[in-house]
Amino acid sequence: MTDLASLKRPHGMPFRIGKIGHVVLQVTDLARSAQFYTQVLGFEISDVYGPDMMPGGMVFMRCNPDHHGIALVGGAPTPSSGAELHHVAFEVPTLDDVIRARDHLRAHGAVIDFEGRRRAGVQIAVEFRDPDGHRLEIYWGLDQVGSDGITRPPSEWAGARSLADAIAHPVRGQDTTLQDKTLVP
Repeated sequence: MTDLASLKRPHGMPFRIGKIGHVVLQVTDLARSAQFYTQVLGFEISDVYGPDMMPGGMVFMRCNPDHHGIALVGGAPTPSSGAELHHVAFEVPTLDDVIRARDHLRAHGAVIDFEGRRRAGVQIAVEFRDPDGHRLEIYWGLDQVGSDGITRPPSEWAGARSLADAIAHPVRGQDTTLQDKTLVP
């Protein structure tokens, strides 16, 4: 097996991908899923295709000025098994927002699989499921890699299995001071 860590972008590539543009998920009930993504996650609908344009219909949704960051296609025969896609992650601007998101998701009955700090990247996150079982993540504080390409060593990852633990034990360079002192991690 190839040493995965040694794989590099080839020199002289004729193009460079600038960002991940959007994710399209197939869902069993388009209306139910569109309601979850708009009412629970706060996405806005940009456009809708009827079944005459796309079998099952399609909804394009945005969370920033891009026309769509998520699109949903109806007509999936069964809910997601998680085999085709591990998860989709959404960044929020503050740690307070991660806690607010977790509380909001709980209030709306979303299945929460994890909350705390992951290891590589050290983002503080809440991971949950949409109505079709797609795994989603809302996170803050993902490490940035400079032009030198050096990443945080594994000895500093400091995974945490709760938001309270992640906040109480920050990693080097991660300020976990909450702005809203009424929030409960």
